[in-house]
Amino acid sequence: MENYLFEVCANSVESCLAAQAGGANRVELCAGIPEGGTTPSYGDIATAREELTTTRLHVIIRPRGGDFLYSPLEQRIMLKDIENARRAGADGVVFGCLTPEGDVDLPLMERLMEASEGMSVTFHRAFDVCRNPMKALEDIIALGCNRILTSGQQPNAEQGIPFLKELQKKAGERIILLAGCGVNEKNIARIARETGIHEFHFSAREEVTSQMQYRNEAVSMGGTVHISEYARPVTTANRVTRTIEALTNLG
Repeated sequence: MENYLFEVCANSVESCLAAQAGGANRVELCAGIPEGGTTPSYGDIATAREELTTTRLHVIIRPRGGDFLYSPLEQRIMLKDIENARRAGADGVVFGCLTPEGDVDLPLMERLMEASEGMSVTFHRAFDVCRNPMKALEDIIALGCNRILTSGQQPNAEQGIPFLKELQKKAGERIILLAGCGVNEKNIARIARETGIHEFHFSAREEVTSQMQYRNEAVSMGGTVHISEYARPVTTANRVTRTIEALTNLG
């Protein structure tokens, strides 16, 4: 049996608990999923830490959606968020910073790495929009990051299989590649088989309908971004288990 590890992208403490019940090794706790994930509240982190007993807790450090070029003010926020994650007992943090030219922002990353000492560090999918991924790979290894979350610079990991395979060969044992974005029970085995990657990041969400009986669907809380106020995606233990078993049952 291959030694696979499974990380669930959890959008709430509820999703963290479902990930644990489904057998996930680790969660990445995020808010702002429609924006690609932003830093969750201290309350979310602390409560997840209290509730998770067998699953490791990583926290995304991303002050906003959009690009990965951060202002001095945003950098201060990120450093304070790392402090909060440490204070709440997180096992790891997840971040990534780029220069205007699309390279890894080494001075800022070094500051964030120093603040994260003692915690596991994942360089997130900022990697997928960097200018020169092979140079970025070497820079991230030199920084001492533990892993890179990547879809192989494609919209999802299944489309990124050819480059993920190349990246895995180049990385070797020097850093962990975490294949993520669009990983599910239908494609995880193929991604593993064709890339040689052993860690996988997926959400395993299903839509849960609100229990509200009175509804005013003419009003949107998001203004110009109209999403359903009466349904929300939540990780389910059943889907986490199905995704893991789609790979591990092959042996």
